[in-house]
Amino acid sequence: MALTLYVDTARWRAHQQTVIQQFPGIVPVCKGNGYGFGHERLAEEAARMGSDVLAVGTTYEAARMKDFFSGDLLVLTPFRRGEEPVPLPDRVIRSVSSVDGVYGLVNARVVIEVMSSMKRHGITEQDLPKLHAAIENVRLEGFAIHLPLDRTDGLDAVEEVIAWMDRLRAARLPLHTMFVSHLKAEELARLQQQFPQTRFRARIGTRLWLGDHDSTEYRGSVLDVTRVAKGDRFGYRQQKSASDGHLVVVAGGTSHGVGLEAPKALHGVMPRAKGVARAGLATVNRNLSPFVWAGKQRWFAEPPHMQVSILFVPGDVQAPQVGDELVAHLRHTTTQFDRLFDR
Repeated sequence: MALTLYVDTARWRAHQQTVIQQFPGIVPVCKGNGYGFGHERLAEEAARMGSDVLAVGTTYEAARMKDFFSGDLLVLTPFRRGEEPVPLPDRVIRSVSSVDGVYGLVNARVVIEVMSSMKRHGITEQDLPKLHAAIENVRLEGFAIHLPLDRTDGLDAVEEVIAWMDRLRAARLPLHTMFVSHLKAEELARLQQQFPQTRFRARIGTRLWLGDHDSTEYRGSVLDVTRVAKGDRFGYRQQKSASDGHLVVVAGGTSHGVGLEAPKALHGVMPRAKGVARAGLATVNRNLSPFVWAGKQRWFAEPPHMQVSILFVPGDVQAPQVGDELVAHLRHTTTQFDRLFDR
């Protein structure tokens, strides 16, 4: 009995091919929990695509991935002096976001990140004159720019990249390769046309692995079903059942990521109103689970346990049977499955 990730493999890979065709020279990204699929599986898929580079989040991920992927590994987290040294092969490329960081990576292969409107990290325009001396002692693989997802002020993504290309060119720095993130296919094509001497390589994770929502599905196995009457006490906290119904124990708990939710940026009146409503219900212990039965997401009977969740199915709804599987609407990047099943 398990929380299972079902993958329509043919459809999933067909979507991958669509993205690859739209973004020539794509650099697949595999970081965190491997977008819900796991590092080993995505390394296998990247090799199947013929990728020469795979991007990972940290040096620790690179140390694990080196045994699964034989090509180059690009570490996206920037190098900082004083970080814990991790033994890595020469095929690992480090990202750097400061002049001091470049000086700290003598003889290493590096990609230099520039400061975008994200304002997360990156070298600034004022740093450019200092880079000439710094890059003499490294093997420069290119520059990189990480762009925001939303552009509420109307700033054009292509124009932001062009502005940086012009700055780098004016500083007489090498422009053979530019790694980019969060560009549309047509935007990438515009840049490639304007700068034919530069190879633009899109680093893509979410769109590549999770772009076709219908190619994957989580399901949790029903482990037990218990009838309860109004007023019956149950669970760790022995709260009372508000009405007649069934307690349904389903595979999938906090160790799988069930009940965990990343903060969301809400735009507009309706999303904010729904957020307020959810918060209000939570204060009276009413929390909607990700599990679906009889066409509806069912409420948690109590907060999820480590490996299972207990749901409440009202008495006017036919209860599931032990062994049934309930579809679960879970976020891939925060979910750990028990098993993956290709179908």
